[in-house]
Amino acid sequence: MEKNAKIFVAGHNGLVGSAILRRLQKEGFKNIITRTHTELDLTNQAETLAFFEKERPEYVFLAAAKVGGILANKTYPAEFIYQNIMIASNVIHSAYKTGVKKLLNLGSSCIYPRLAPQPMVEDCLLTGPLESTNEAYALAKISAIKLCRYYNEQYGTNFISVMPTNQYGIGDNFNMETAHLLPMIMRRFHLAKLLSKGDFEAIKKDLKRYKLGWKLDETVDFDDNKSIEKALNNVGAFKDKVVLWGDGSVYREMMCSDDLADACFYLMQNKDYKEIGEHVNITKGDDILLKDLFELVKKVVGFEGEISYDTSKPNGTPRKMMDATRIKDLGWEPKIPLDKGVEDFYNWYSSLD
Repeated sequence: MEKNAKIFVAGHNGLVGSAILRRLQKEGFKNIITRTHTELDLTNQAETLAFFEKERPEYVFLAAAKVGGILANKTYPAEFIYQNIMIASNVIHSAYKTGVKKLLNLGSSCIYPRLAPQPMVEDCLLTGPLESTNEAYALAKISAIKLCRYYNEQYGTNFISVMPTNQYGIGDNFNMETAHLLPMIMRRFHLAKLLSKGDFEAIKKDLKRYKLGWKLDETVDFDDNKSIEKALNNVGAFKDKVVLWGDGSVYREMMCSDDLADACFYLMQNKDYKEIGEHVNITKGDDILLKDLFELVKKVVGFEGEISYDTSKPNGTPRKMMDATRIKDLGWEPKIPLDKGVEDFYNWYSSLD
């Protein structure tokens, strides 16, 4: 990408999109196009194509998506599959129609079978059943991968797909209903710590900054500390304990979004689809037991209570560690250790006004 190239970052307000935007700005790229959802509805085919025909971006980072955790995926499967298929189809087709030089499509590790051999190599795609709790989202992401592949094969485009592992970082979502794993548990520990200290002023600031979810926000009386405490208890934050879903026996890999942005920038600058193949994992190639992750977050936050498990709730996929062989062979490795990344993430979150 040339420094004056016109670059469209779709989903620039999201966790990954904002990290990519920061990286491009840091590298000195000035001609970057962004649009909010209210400015451009990427699920609308005509609107998306009209935008591409007018702006004529040369490079596209497709980071726009409807995302969420286990609960959100189980509750809104139709929305997850429809919106994500429409976004991918419209952006990829419009990029082809308007001659985009290169497009990077961001997927998710949930594309792989629930019980795929560990670590998961790229070739295990579509070799077994998906995890049921996020099947709709996974199918949409698989469709986007195949779209890029078949447009490359039929039309000679240069559309690449990357499959990042679980992400966290600056700009993350802390809504307890829709957040991903790390920000959700971090906020739970943070609110429990504040509750144990009786710091209701800090709790009120947090509740006004981020939604709790499950319509709990509508029931909170901000003039009544007991009402606030009840709402926090309902999301698993107590004075003396934090309640987490499942039993902590499954494994997850975590990666800072700044590392993912670094990988995306590297691939867009240096590799094309013929070198990458259908898609490539963005991963370090190791993972952590959730019980250990919870203890790490508890320590970083400084919560002194206990951890309790609600085993009536699902664990999700037992393990989904991705293989890092291909991305390492392409010349990239992550740089941010988990403990340092979690510490920096909490410092950012807890310092927000």
